[in-house]
Amino acid sequence: MLEITLSNYNAGKGIHVNYGSMSVTDTSTSKKKPLKAARQGLGRTGERLATDHLTALGYRILERNFRCTCGEIDLIAEHEQDLVFVEVKTRRGIAYGLPEDAVTPRKKRKIIQVATCYLDVHCCPERSWRIDVVAIQLSTGGKLEEIRVHPHAVMQE
Repeated sequence: MLEITLSNYNAGKGIHVNYGSMSVTDTSTSKKKPLKAARQGLGRTGERLATDHLTALGYRILERNFRCTCGEIDLIAEHEQDLVFVEVKTRRGIAYGLPEDAVTPRKKRKIIQVATCYLDVHCCPERSWRIDVVAIQLSTGGKLEEIRVHPHAVMQE
């Protein structure tokens, strides 16, 4: 006998399926918020580590989490003569590849759009600028293993 209970589905309780003597409960709908919060926390940790590292390398951080209609960029800094838009990628372990591998061609196009928007908003379209990627590699336990800075990681198309 198969019995499916959906009565609590909209309340975020998940789906309960009863297969006679065996039952399965899918609570994935109620676990989405904690997973999202964990990813956001990991991202904030990575951005903090990147800020500290870039500052030690001589970057001057101007803004964090700049948002516009085109999207969002993690950090905006000055380094030498350049205005630098910084995308920070953080990973625990290497099961899903290196952090910098997460900067896909689509993400690169989005970063360029946000950078252009920033330049327009701040009336500095002629300023020398570049896009760097900072890769934060943590152990699966969350300990810092390595920080890699990739200057000019995204080139204008």
